[in-house]
Amino acid sequence: MTEIHIRQFRYPEDYESALGLWNSVGAGVRVGPSDTPEEIQKKMERDPDLFLVAEAGPNIVGTVIGGFDGRRGTVYHLAVADDFRRQGVASQLMGELEQRLRDKGCIRAYLVVRPDNESAMKYYEAIGWGQLDDFLFAKNLE
Repeated sequence: MTEIHIRQFRYPEDYESALGLWNSVGAGVRVGPSDTPEEIQKKMERDPDLFLVAEAGPNIVGTVIGGFDGRRGTVYHLAVADDFRRQGVASQLMGELEQRLRDKGCIRAYLVVRPDNESAMKYYEAIGWGQLDDFLFAKNLE
């Protein structure tokens, strides 16, 4: 198994690799207006420590974006390249992001999963997230 290194996203040098990954993972990640270079730059100005990538050698093979508004956390764009799925990459990314949210004082976080993405729903439930309705999941981080 290839060694995976989790680190903070670097803008702008990681942008194209992350965007390519998001576009390659199918229904799990929707690339939209908030994923333009300008919007990602805004994200990096607010809380760059909550945008993480997983590297295998020089390649980005996973991403996760977190947000914290001072009260609640949010998780976006958990994505892992096909060749690296089921090897613990997503769990490493989520574990690191959850810890960083806790370190900021976040006690509860939310994420959205498309209703047709059953494998993601099962994954989030397996790592302790609870389904609140058809697409919203939550987890207490305290």
